[in-house]
Amino acid sequence: MPQPHVWKSVDFIGRLCLSAVFVVAVPSKITKFSSVVETISGQGIPAPLAPFLLLAAIACLVVGSVLLLFGKNQKPGASLLLIFLVPTTIIFHAFPLQPKALFMNLGLIGGLTLALTRPKFIE
Repeated sequence: MPQPHVWKSVDFIGRLCLSAVFVVAVPSKITKFSSVVETISGQGIPAPLAPFLLLAAIACLVVGSVLLLFGKNQKPGASLLLIFLVPTTIIFHAFPLQPKALFMNLGLIGGLTLALTRPKFIE
């Protein structure tokens, strides 16, 4: 059985990989804010609500990724990322069906669920 410091490193690498998916999504949501708002509105979300939802999404992505990455608050971090990811998956990838994106997001939801339900951070 590997030593605890090995598990700590493996745990960090897993959280880094999971967080990276969300971190890389943030810059384009900021730099293309207007276009992302249009995309959100195009899915039936009321236009006046779309900018606020996008700001909330960006906040969930940034704060959730940081909390997940640094581990001691991984459960709130995973929760914030799930708050972003579940509705995004349903609204943008399930209807209309986009199988690749849908199944990738389901995998991320699974990973975040594992992070959320783990007994504790490995110290």
